[in-house]
Amino acid sequence: MQPIYAIGDIHGQNTMLEDVLALVEKDGGTNARIVFLGDYVDRGPDSRAVVETLAQGLQAGRNWVCLKGNHDRMFEWYLETPPRHDPYMLVGMHWFSPKIGGADTLAAYGITEIEGRRLYELGGEILAKVPPHHAAFLRSLQLCHHVEGLFFVHAGIRPGVPLAQQTETDMLWIREVFHTDPRDHGALVVHGHTPVDHATHYGNRINLDSGAGYGRPISAAVFENGQVWQLTPHGRTPLPQGARGSA
Repeated sequence: MQPIYAIGDIHGQNTMLEDVLALVEKDGGTNARIVFLGDYVDRGPDSRAVVETLAQGLQAGRNWVCLKGNHDRMFEWYLETPPRHDPYMLVGMHWFSPKIGGADTLAAYGITEIEGRRLYELGGEILAKVPPHHAAFLRSLQLCHHVEGLFFVHAGIRPGVPLAQQTETDMLWIREVFHTDPRDHGALVVHGHTPVDHATHYGNRINLDSGAGYGRPISAAVFENGQVWQLTPHGRTPLPQGARGSA
């Protein structure tokens, strides 16, 4: 079978994304199967370019699957009329909060004067600056991708619930109850969402969010014939399994 590549959270780091895509092409060719795990926007300097890179790739018919992250849904919902607030954010938090990074995304679209302005005051300007095909890209994102014993998802799954019955909220937001569960989930779950120092294999799940939102390198993994490697500038490096149920 053709290998499958997975790329972790990107968070507005388009130069890093281009570097990782070059590594994938070198390893697997121009028609490589790639699953992107979501969180394309916020925090980094060029969310607009990341969305454009991915949207163009899909438009060109690349063998790509783009999953939705919680940050992508926040952006998608803020493009609605009226804008929608994600109720799963902590009380007092909103898309423009510094920890979330929506202001960085808006800056990439040329919207920099947001201090003291209410969301409804920004609505028209946001809609005018974000290209329609970017909004369409955000709406088109899938929540999960299940293939060849692998379950790709942004945040994770609710343990004990069949994979086909997972909820959107859990797939975009879940953390500890998933991270600490040692059970076999019926597939190897490949996810991002929670930053770790480096790509990590926990036996029943693999976390590929290595902190690009904070300036650390984007992680990519290769799955082929039941084996897993991390893709590096020096080629494939085996990704060893650690203990299940580790946070």
